[in-house]
Amino acid sequence: MLVFRQLFDPTSSTYTYLLGDSVSKEAVLIDPVFEQVRRDAALIGELGLNLLWTLETHVHADHVTGAWLLKQRLGSGIALAEASGAAGADRLLKDGDRVAFGRRSLEVRATPGHTNGCVTYVLDDETMAFTGDCVLIRGSGRTDFQQGDARALYRSVRSRIFSLPETCLLYPAHDYRGLTATSVAEEKRFNPRLGGEIGEGDYAGYMKNLDLPHPKKIDEAVPANLRCGQPGNEAATTHDPDWAPLRFTFSGVWEVEPHWLEENLAAVHVLDVREPTEFSGPLGHIRGATLVPLGELAARAAELSKDKPIVAVCRAGSRSAHATAILQKAGFTEVANLPGGMLRWRGEGRGVEGGSA
Repeated sequence: MLVFRQLFDPTSSTYTYLLGDSVSKEAVLIDPVFEQVRRDAALIGELGLNLLWTLETHVHADHVTGAWLLKQRLGSGIALAEASGAAGADRLLKDGDRVAFGRRSLEVRATPGHTNGCVTYVLDDETMAFTGDCVLIRGSGRTDFQQGDARALYRSVRSRIFSLPETCLLYPAHDYRGLTATSVAEEKRFNPRLGGEIGEGDYAGYMKNLDLPHPKKIDEAVPANLRCGQPGNEAATTHDPDWAPLRFTFSGVWEVEPHWLEENLAAVHVLDVREPTEFSGPLGHIRGATLVPLGELAARAAELSKDKPIVAVCRAGSRSAHATAILQKAGFTEVANLPGGMLRWRGEGRGVEGGSA
């Protein structure tokens, strides 16, 4: 069975695609975004996948790729088109190459026009294709910078994408209206730039007169992406907190394990966000914990000290996860959740104050 997830970066309206083989657990990630590396790595870990490759559909001008950071974290290789001109890749792809992950694979189809190095990745059974900025949903990528060529893009779409089965689903690198996927049949019929009886000259004239502003991040993104996302003079923006061996979850919460907390109680503030009756109830509470019920936390956050990291705890770990978000919004930078809460803490036989035997 194919593991498939479509992820979204709201800042650049970029889609990132995770594909994995459910048997071998091998996976690839298409068009990762630098600022979303923590999220992507957390999902890959939670699904138990082994990331073999990050793949780029092209050298992006609107965001920096997360390929280099994912290589540092997960050991994945970096692959993109040889025609992209990028340095630092582990594999340079040519038209007709295949990228395997377990029993599945993606075919590389050169689809230049938006940039020289644009490629489309086609799943082995031709049920899905990842078109980058070549075909968008009812649109196409622009052709006015980065070696753009409207006539080349038209030919790429007509010969390399519209030649796929009409039922093949197309997944673009971006959408600015919240649309997620389309199909070959839909775009052949309804795409106002490329569908129907529109000719190459018609399309070239249309694209020549778009008069769009350049992407805001082009001066930063293109040089960084030509290095496959490896930071140059700019500082990396995804430093992980190092005050404890924390784990970042796909839901966006930092967690710390109970055994570490028990051994380091003096180094942190334990914040219990249950109700008073629970704090003094059968489960008891962790020694030295401060009680601030979740419903009061936003108003009382200023009462808490920032001299030590804060670990939030509740009955099962849900309310305390929400508490970490409230604390971060209030300016606390060193916060973590205790997964499983007091149920897990007591279940593992760890020490409490109060409670029943």
